[in-house]
Amino acid sequence: MRLGPGTSDASLVRKARRGDAVAFEGLVRRHYRAAYSVALAILGSAMDAEDVCQDAFIRALERLDDCRNPGKFAAWLLQIVRNRARNYIDYRRVRETVELDKVAAAGGVKTDDGVEQAELRGTLQQALSELTELQRQVILLHDLEGWKHREIAESLAVSEVASRQHLFNARRKLRDLLGQELLEEYTNG
Repeated sequence: MRLGPGTSDASLVRKARRGDAVAFEGLVRRHYRAAYSVALAILGSAMDAEDVCQDAFIRALERLDDCRNPGKFAAWLLQIVRNRARNYIDYRRVRETVELDKVAAAGGVKTDDGVEQAELRGTLQQALSELTELQRQVILLHDLEGWKHREIAESLAVSEVASRQHLFNARRKLRDLLGQELLEEYTNG
């Protein structure tokens, strides 16, 4: 089965409920980046965000019949992602171990480009951690995923005005923390 770009989420959900694996794969492909952005906004770790996304998609598949409004699959899925990410934070607090990145950085050799990218990534992650969870979700969905404020508002259960305000405040805080030059590189690159 070939999925066209005009195939609606509702249609894919209906087909996936009937056991069509290709339809569910279409939903995963369509919404993975947004799910990852939300998980990253909450967790602050790329590896943890990937794990939570995979877990969330498995949970979504298992509970697909619970999606009351298939046309709003994205909002339903992102709520699962948020819940799984928050549960993961609780789990991580319990086991409190040394971060793998710190162990790798202490023992690994990196190229100059790798060091520069790692430093930039660390600086950006630190600045993003200074934002509220909602601000991180809005800025990642808007600036990295290209979502419109209407889509963000629907997904995060806020108004479009609130979405715009969170984006404005997040950008202003990042500008203060990172400086204008680094912020332009982040939003354009």
